[in-house]
Amino acid sequence: MHIRVLGSSAGGGFPQWNCNCPNCDGFRRGTLKARARTQSSIAVSANGTDWLLVNASPDILTQIRDNPELQPARAIRDSGIAAALLIDAQIDHVTGLLMLRERQTPLPLLATPEVLSDLSDGFPITRILSHFCGVSTHALAIDGRTLPVPGLPDVQLQCVSLSSKPPPYSPFRGNPRPGDNIGLVITNPLNGQRVFYAPGLGEVTPALLELMATCSVVLVDGTFWTNDEMQRMGLHSKTATDLGHLPQSGPGGMVEQLDRLPAHIRKILIHINNTNPMLVEDSDERAELTAHGIEVAHDGMDIVF
Repeated sequence: MHIRVLGSSAGGGFPQWNCNCPNCDGFRRGTLKARARTQSSIAVSANGTDWLLVNASPDILTQIRDNPELQPARAIRDSGIAAALLIDAQIDHVTGLLMLRERQTPLPLLATPEVLSDLSDGFPITRILSHFCGVSTHALAIDGRTLPVPGLPDVQLQCVSLSSKPPPYSPFRGNPRPGDNIGLVITNPLNGQRVFYAPGLGEVTPALLELMATCSVVLVDGTFWTNDEMQRMGLHSKTATDLGHLPQSGPGGMVEQLDRLPAHIRKILIHINNTNPMLVEDSDERAELTAHGIEVAHDGMDIVF
């Protein structure tokens, strides 16, 4: 089983188009040791040809170009993307669906009923696509059952409801529902190894930590280093937790939570905001992560399990 990280940044990418924070400014000036990143998305395949797109970022066309496996060229018009799955309805995870409108058949789209409701009402992408290729929706259950993926019979998934927030346009922004944000457990049926994927994660509960401990890889929320990161820079009035993300540092932060997992588990952070100092490869924050055995995802990273 193969996971390709298509995009590893949070919304806006890195560097962000309108941002002159120390990270973005330093990257443009060439004074920082860091990699450019597109917005968060992964692709999953069991055969290297047919792929499940997990989150459709606004950078999807760039990501397809940079990952030729997604364009196998078996016909005059072709795509390796057999289906798409959404873990939430955030703009930086769904806007790329509009770029796939030239499909000649409806796009199989997997999401919870809560996410599908937001995408048919608050941000009506499914209605827009009905005028182009259309979508074939498949509602995801969050009860732990193994779920089939259209066109990808060897990919096994389970969904788990997470503590986070629906997008700002959702009528449920202030009253989150189970299913607004999910994590995925992706299982290789040949060897039983599992990957847990959760780019948006506001809280690590004991039950979730227990689930993560059964996986060989955890690929989780790395958005902010500190809770007040955006506030200190004058970029936002809200904290990381206000925005639905558990910061890496501080008591109860992601680093502390990942330290509770068995040492053999591979731990990787994804969905990294442009302000996060761990983007700088020779920073103290990156060194701290390395000391804790935690990796930082980058575009093009491969995870084989």
